[in-house]
Amino acid sequence: MTDQPTPAHLAATPAIDRQHPAVQAFVRAHDRGANERERAVALVHAVRDAFRYDPYRIDLSPAGMRASTVIATGHGWCVPKATLLAAVARAAGIPARLGFADVRNHLSTQRLRETMKTDLFIWHGYTELWLDGAWRKATPAFNLSLCQKFGLLPLDFDGVHDSIYHPFDAAGQRHMEYVNDRGTFDDLPLARIVADFQRVYGDWLPADARHSELGPDDFLADVAREAPAQRPGKS
Repeated sequence: MTDQPTPAHLAATPAIDRQHPAVQAFVRAHDRGANERERAVALVHAVRDAFRYDPYRIDLSPAGMRASTVIATGHGWCVPKATLLAAVARAAGIPARLGFADVRNHLSTQRLRETMKTDLFIWHGYTELWLDGAWRKATPAFNLSLCQKFGLLPLDFDGVHDSIYHPFDAAGQRHMEYVNDRGTFDDLPLARIVADFQRVYGDWLPADARHSELGPDDFLADVAREAPAQRPGKS
């Protein structure tokens, strides 16, 4: 039996700050459609494309993980972008919650691999929206321009089918592999994410720190340098 939404799936939280003026303004600008499904599709694609994906700048502080912070900075990685989608959906009256999984990313940069010492990305975030009597998965992390530039298949959302990472990119290279489902949460489980990041990525994120920047280099520049070498065929 499908679990039903509760008032918590429309509520504001410190991370899912649906009441923030910037979140409210974003909803007013992008909440478009003849019905709830069309409105949800518009909001998913707006969050996906209006903010660039950037895993080089991770701030695990409560302020750094707020939905409104993504709007303020113009970028985010998968978890804060999923949190923003949950916030704008709730602000638009669409029940939303957060989902998490561990994935193997076969298209990370050398800098990221050397820093993390693994291709396993724990606590990859996505959003579930309650539409037409069921929870639908939406993954707003990779903006369309990033996908077009580097040969990734964009994750479109139609409000009917789940939208999760493709196993292969447009050239047939291995892309994402889901290895562990962590379930769904009504609010951001930040303490658990921080503890697990410090355990798994200790050299990158020391126990006494929550903020990591991989130097001055730009994520898009690194991907641009490495992408041609990664795309000759399936691996």
